[in-house]
Amino acid sequence: MTEISQDMLEMGARARAAAQILATATPEAKTRALEAAAEALLAARAEILAANARDLEAAREKGLSGAMLDRLLLDEARLQGVAEALRVVAGQPDPVGAVISEWDRPTGLHIQRVRTPLGVVGVIYESRPNVTADAGALCLKAGNAVILRGGSESFHSSRAIHAALVTGLKAAGLPEDAIQLVQTTDRAAVSDMLRMVAHIDVIVPRGGKGLVGLVQCEARVPVFAHLEGICHIYVDASADPEKARRVVLNAKTRRTGICGAAECLLIHRGIVDGLGAQIIADLVAEGVEVRAGEGLQHLPGVVPAAPEDFGREYLDMIIAAAVVEDVAGAMAHIRRYGSQHTESVIAEDAGVVQRFFAGLDSAILMHNASTQFADGGEFGLGAEIGIATGKMHARGPVGAEQLTSFKYLVTGDGTVRA
Repeated sequence: MTEISQDMLEMGARARAAAQILATATPEAKTRALEAAAEALLAARAEILAANARDLEAAREKGLSGAMLDRLLLDEARLQGVAEALRVVAGQPDPVGAVISEWDRPTGLHIQRVRTPLGVVGVIYESRPNVTADAGALCLKAGNAVILRGGSESFHSSRAIHAALVTGLKAAGLPEDAIQLVQTTDRAAVSDMLRMVAHIDVIVPRGGKGLVGLVQCEARVPVFAHLEGICHIYVDASADPEKARRVVLNAKTRRTGICGAAECLLIHRGIVDGLGAQIIADLVAEGVEVRAGEGLQHLPGVVPAAPEDFGREYLDMIIAAAVVEDVAGAMAHIRRYGSQHTESVIAEDAGVVQRFFAGLDSAILMHNASTQFADGGEFGLGAEIGIATGKMHARGPVGAEQLTSFKYLVTGDGTVRA
């Protein structure tokens, strides 16, 4: 057994012990811990931003892309946003013990289905240091202990943020082991986490296709999959031109490095040389490389698309574009190339919207709205661990409520079964 493996097993044992305490921790204690963590985070802003500057310098030396650098960057405004997310999670209703449903049986039994913590959550993520705070906060709110393993690119930033979370736990009298951060960049720690079935109840990977694929292939622990964000926008013939132009531009260009950024534009054949051409001109004017399929290649500023340009998560100022006959054609394209993350339809025809919503099974479907809203904070969850694209347990933004399971409480009165 390597030294790292022993360290990980010890972390797992401490997390399991902390989870037993958190399972019965009061809502007030968890709220206090998160509020104190937000205060500590802002008090340590200089240290956190200095740590982030070290990470950014190393990332530039490695030649990371602009999109990856943007995901890694912390500044004063983003740090304020991280603190606010902690406060929002703190102010949410405590999910633990909430009664999901209850009913009486003819036998005299009263049955309740209530929310209960998952236990110990392992979160493996790449370059976004805010995930350290988001994941720690949400797991704590749901009564779970968590083991965090951030990417090497955000190593110093994550350690600085984690220190603020620990300060919050101490202030509330909760175990420091409730939120642990793996203190090594050695990838062996990831492999260890994926095999720790006795210590970790679920793994949440948050990152690119390579990371998620590795976790899904190697994990013995159950996984909440957060796969690629190959997000599509379909512009129907009934679309309002002003809405369509505004929404598509925002969906692609607001922040290209997040999983909710639009990666493929689908245009109804009937509007190619009208609204479709205007939308593509808007994108080109903003510096977006439009990789256009057949039927769009005559438009100014585009480059011809190769077959492999569809079904790609660019995370950059690049978008694929294709012509479809109608909403049925759009749905067929999305089923073929999508990742079941987020899709948006821009249309005024209610029948088109209904078909789009009913006919697709992505985790998030939107109408006349930017895919950039695919975010736990924007959904009112305060924060998220990721967007789950699988179909088991959790789908869409994974917040505190999604980090719980349930159990049945059955009450009788000397009741016996005939």
